[in-house]
Amino acid sequence: MSGSRSTRAVPAVASVRHGRQRRSRSGVAAVKLVAAVIAVVALSGVSIAAVAVTQTLSSVNASVHLSHVNSSGPPPQVGAISGAVNLLLAGTDTRTGQVGFQNKADLAGSSGVGNNDVTMVLHISQDHQHATVISIPRDLLLTVPSCPRPGGGSYPSSSMTMFNTTLSRGGLACTVLTAESLTGLTINYAAEISFDGVIGMSNAVGGVTVCLATRVVDPYVNLNLAAGQQTLVGATALAFVRSRHGVGDGSDLGRISDQQLFLSALMRKVTGAGVLSNPITLYNLANAAIQNMVLSDTLSNPTTMVAIAVALKGISLSNMVFVQYPTTTSLAYPGRVVLEPTADRILNAALLADRPIQLPGKLGRATVLAPGGSAAPASPEPTPAAAGAKSTASPAPVTPTPTASAVVLPSDVTGQTAAEQTCTKGN
Repeated sequence: MSGSRSTRAVPAVASVRHGRQRRSRSGVAAVKLVAAVIAVVALSGVSIAAVAVTQTLSSVNASVHLSHVNSSGPPPQVGAISGAVNLLLAGTDTRTGQVGFQNKADLAGSSGVGNNDVTMVLHISQDHQHATVISIPRDLLLTVPSCPRPGGGSYPSSSMTMFNTTLSRGGLACTVLTAESLTGLTINYAAEISFDGVIGMSNAVGGVTVCLATRVVDPYVNLNLAAGQQTLVGATALAFVRSRHGVGDGSDLGRISDQQLFLSALMRKVTGAGVLSNPITLYNLANAAIQNMVLSDTLSNPTTMVAIAVALKGISLSNMVFVQYPTTTSLAYPGRVVLEPTADRILNAALLADRPIQLPGKLGRATVLAPGGSAAPASPEPTPAAAGAKSTASPAPVTPTPTASAVVLPSDVTGQTAAEQTCTKGN
């Protein structure tokens, strides 16, 4: 923890807003779809899940060893994994081998391993009653610890370094080590996914319907969507979750809230529209994800992935909380962010104590409440009748009443639950 707060000087950066550089057009949302696939696998039934995962794992890329984790123990039996789970999901922005990124100009944007322009940490509680998904901003300046070199040896630690460089620096293991230093959690599982996974997975579920409060236009990713309900499939889904210039204030922080909206809509679809009863859909989902993934060796056994999925099965949508890691604008380096120390400390303490977190009711920069919606607390889950009820009142921000066990985050922390229905606002 203390290592992530170094203030050693770094070369000056351009005075721009968070993530405004055109170079970084990141492939963000792939990682959130991995989380959705895990939930889909869990809710569809263990037997079907085991078949789908076992068959698709035959095409997994070479697994990555997390240097600080012992993966030699026996894999868990099919059933819920024991205890808490911490799983890191990293989306690479590499253009290498990806559909639509084949010429030299495209590959110049990011080739090879690429950067982790989206990183999320999924924490499942010890009692499997709540889950927290923490989005770590790509532009966060922090100390990157010493990381193992793929060919042997190690990279030295580096202060005030952008978080999204950790993947290209030392691979998935380096991203995990840095996230551990930041949060204090021990992360035993990790996965990396690329652009093509988003396209295949959105196709597998027949598209994801999102709400747009205003028109969303972003020429950088070829996106032009009218206001209202829009069902996003394939390349359009990828463009939507990659869009930065078209949503909110044009920043990476605004894009994070847009991704949370997309994943929440996806989770509601797969749990309420009969998607899970179709084994072909399940197989297509798992196949689209895993063919475009690199897994840590701790996830290389199919029963491990199924066991993690089963742990999610009993968690309600309102107890799945998406939160942006607390940051504030860097005064020394405009266009970058640094840790917000008070909220950072409260969030990490709650995670380490395995307590549920409760959002203060503040949505992200690119989202607003859907008409008739409300900002719901993390628990309890609405009854089916209440969840389906329509309200004619104008939505207004709600400050949830804290539960006996939940830790209420400071008022400037943003996020939403999977149960909340929100709309994207254009830039």
